[in-house]
Amino acid sequence: MATAVASWRDSYKGMSSDNIKGLVLALSSSFFIGASFIVKKKGLKKAGASGVRAGSGGYSYLYEPLWWIGMITMIVGEIANFAAYAFAPAILVTPLGALSIIISAVLAHIILRERLHIFGVLGCALCVVGSITIVLHAPQEREIESVIEVWNLATEPAFLFYAALVITAVFVLIFHFVPDYGQTHIMVYIGICSLVGSLSVMSVKAIGIALKLTLSGMNQLIYPQTWAFTMVALDTFNTAVVSPIYYVMFTSLTILASVIMFKDWDRQSPTQIVTEMCGFVTILSGTFLLHKTKDMADGSAALPVRIPKHSEEDGYEGEGIPLKRQDGMRSASH
Repeated sequence: MATAVASWRDSYKGMSSDNIKGLVLALSSSFFIGASFIVKKKGLKKAGASGVRAGSGGYSYLYEPLWWIGMITMIVGEIANFAAYAFAPAILVTPLGALSIIISAVLAHIILRERLHIFGVLGCALCVVGSITIVLHAPQEREIESVIEVWNLATEPAFLFYAALVITAVFVLIFHFVPDYGQTHIMVYIGICSLVGSLSVMSVKAIGIALKLTLSGMNQLIYPQTWAFTMVALDTFNTAVVSPIYYVMFTSLTILASVIMFKDWDRQSPTQIVTEMCGFVTILSGTFLLHKTKDMADGSAALPVRIPKHSEEDGYEGEGIPLKRQDGMRSASH
């Protein structure tokens, strides 16, 4: 027994300071984004009570301070999410995005008086357990001393092959499947967003690393590679998780891209890798359970986990809280 404990202690070296910083930033991001849904929803309700509702084409919410506070809170959350990638591997940061739905569920239960279904509570518990599992077994952040090193990783044959496959798949989806199936098959647009997102997150991580090194005294802004990563990221990056299907595809492809580019799993044992995947599946199970809670509560359509950052404010339901709604509120539509 003592030998087994000693062996475990030797194999588990704890989290690095960078991983801890990334974890704190990722958790902060989930809190701010989850809270922003509630604040914006209260702003929408308040604006709808005194003017034309957003779902009816009104813009009275733009004059509501609560709605703007919610928007600012969401922006702060996205900035924290961006910074988290500079310190921790994507396999640690990306899955933790699901925690924002727990924050939304708890705050909606407390502030909006929306009853959380018992299976919603179970879904929250699964997300927490899965997140803890990933945190405890996540790989250490790779030591990088220059953005040139990141560029070299991005131009290795394995990642170039992956990038070529992604770009080819995106073009096939856009030009072959979107015209005929874009409005009827959800996987078309979700596939495009997830594929492009997996590459853009790598660019965002590269930018974060460059800024971190620059702030520590090693200026990376003089390298053209930094600005190349920036152009890709600004053009495509979107961390929003629209539904459990999007969560699965976006997170899976982002982890795959990170594993190929930054070789996260090269520094881990098979046991750690399998445990991480079990944690991811556990979070996924909790996310699906939360997503289906409203169906079980009132028989209406499931709600999204997060709204897209650039979607229209079409009503209260756009905030995507997986709870049983009060009778006075209209059901979500997609």
